[in-house]
Amino acid sequence: MSGVSRRHVLKGTAALTIGSFAAKVQAAAPPARAITPELIAAAKKEGQVTWYTSADLQLANLVGKAFEKKFPGITARVERAGGERIFTRVAQEYASGIHVADAVSTGDAAAFLIWKRDGKLAPYVCEDVAKYIPAEHQDPDGFYATVRSSLCVIAYNTELVKKDDAPKSFADLLNPKWKGKMVKAHPSYSGTIITSTFQMVRELGWGYLEKLSHQNLLQVQSATDTPKRVVRGERAVMVDGNESNVLLLKEAGKPIEVVYATEGTPSIVQPSAIFAAAPHPNAARLFHSYLFTPEGQRFFVDVGGLRSVHALVKDKPGRTPLSAIKRWKDDPAGVMAQGEEIKRHYSQLFHI
Repeated sequence: MSGVSRRHVLKGTAALTIGSFAAKVQAAAPPARAITPELIAAAKKEGQVTWYTSADLQLANLVGKAFEKKFPGITARVERAGGERIFTRVAQEYASGIHVADAVSTGDAAAFLIWKRDGKLAPYVCEDVAKYIPAEHQDPDGFYATVRSSLCVIAYNTELVKKDDAPKSFADLLNPKWKGKMVKAHPSYSGTIITSTFQMVRELGWGYLEKLSHQNLLQVQSATDTPKRVVRGERAVMVDGNESNVLLLKEAGKPIEVVYATEGTPSIVQPSAIFAAAPHPNAARLFHSYLFTPEGQRFFVDVGGLRSVHALVKDKPGRTPLSAIKRWKDDPAGVMAQGEEIKRHYSQLFHI
């Protein structure tokens, strides 16, 4: 299955929705489970958990080490890659009858729909998810939940652009003064950008992107690359990129400021789940549960610059709270249905 990607698997699934899985999965989520001495003992007997994640490598390693410290005797093996590569790796491994991963957390929300449909995920609801994660961030059958979330934002270099002159909206990016001064990531390479571009098309229409294509944008691949280009002064403004990277760069003293567009900001949900064929199922349940505890969530917020939907976990002081930001709704099923068309049409508009 070399060369397989999420987009290849999703091709032809235009009518697919979460509800269409009903015949293959149970009717309701299983009862919530707490972290008990029995679960800890069973996990320690297994001695290891393997976590596939698209989280930043430094962040992922810190989470793994914190888990090992809290539950000595269990080794956390962290395997970090982009969401698209994780999906490909899982597909290749399962096709060969190989089962390596116990738990998985990525920003490729559509992949979880496919894994659920194909019976690759195990239903498991930990106590913190049941108590503190909003229902809209939980799979109704208990197969996954949002472990972290992010936004795809506009940003600008504070040394090149004065605050009063900075764009406040997507409409402002069409101003001729920004022609040749902006950078944008490409939906063919980034899971975050295909998601945000889907939302941009849904909310603003292709007509907006057609106008934007005349602004002589610098095109790069990744949602993590655009903030770096702005900080280095290669472009004054970024059209889209990870809020987390912008916040961490700003807090490190770099010349960058985030903009939450008045029309709305694309939101990116990042689920977590356990594989049904996990070689260390009890360690997987324990690790999955740990990720959703306030302690686990704080790593994503404080170290990763990400957002938590956990009711007991607050944003880091100085950051604009989610409640104050107008956000567009994420729609993994919509991305599944329209992803290939979005990439094709986008490439035509921007001549890439």
